[in-house]
Amino acid sequence: MPHLTPTPTPVVSPSPTSAPTAAELLDFVRRTAADRELVDSLPLDPEGRTWVRLDGPGGSEAWLIGWPPGTGTGWHDHAESQGAFATARGTLTENALAVRLPSGGWKTLELADGLDRSRRLSEGGSRAFGRDHVHEVLNESPDTHAVSVHAYYPPLPLIRRFSRSGAVLRLEQVERPEDWQ
Repeated sequence: MPHLTPTPTPVVSPSPTSAPTAAELLDFVRRTAADRELVDSLPLDPEGRTWVRLDGPGGSEAWLIGWPPGTGTGWHDHAESQGAFATARGTLTENALAVRLPSGGWKTLELADGLDRSRRLSEGGSRAFGRDHVHEVLNESPDTHAVSVHAYYPPLPLIRRFSRSGAVLRLEQVERPEDWQ
């Protein structure tokens, strides 16, 4: 094998249009969740979730979301976007599947045992996730609103929504940005 001499790599600052990394999305949601003035400015509805779109880093899509007691997202994914979220107030539960779903051509899947993951994210708790992440987020509190910050890159091209009955996951709906903006 020939000996290769390493060529010095020039130090290049990231351009403002470079895609944010998962770590940068996580840093953004953590810092934003700690902004008490912003979090307190979100109007809260006793019946349904409320949200405000934010400017995320590097062209990412970001949201400040209010969760009334007992509300949740249902099972969904974020297409090919990576993301992060942080709880700014209250506690959220995330149930996730440790599996990559096929991108298309199916309506019903039977899930293998051992794919379920669950975590509770109290105020200040956060997590990043990669592409192909399937989860549901819930505010299981009977009496306390939760507030969270979410960021996605690339901006969400669609969200696939699923129903779940035991080991059976069924594709129910595909939403596009015009459905939630």
